[in-house]
Amino acid sequence: MALTEETVNDKIEVVNKGTYSLVQVRTATIIKRDGVEISRSFHRTSIMPDADLSGLDSDVSAVCTTVFTDACKAGWATVLASLNEE
Repeated sequence: MALTEETVNDKIEVVNKGTYSLVQVRTATIIKRDGVEISRSFHRTSIMPDADLSGLDSDVSAVCTTVFTDACKAGWATVLASLNEE
């Protein structure tokens, strides 16, 4: 009886907030016994336009690179500046 664990990015979503967008990633951790799935759990994280993309999986990084345009980053910077003024 062999147990294995596999982690996969099973959902990558772009969420548009008007002046900027963010990327949400749902990661599934799958436990298998003798090749048959016996458990699956999820973890979700959000990636903002000012994030360091160097540590991300290549599929997530590719989406972020496409979504986080200069306009998107500027929109996010404006939101952060307005929050700091309050």
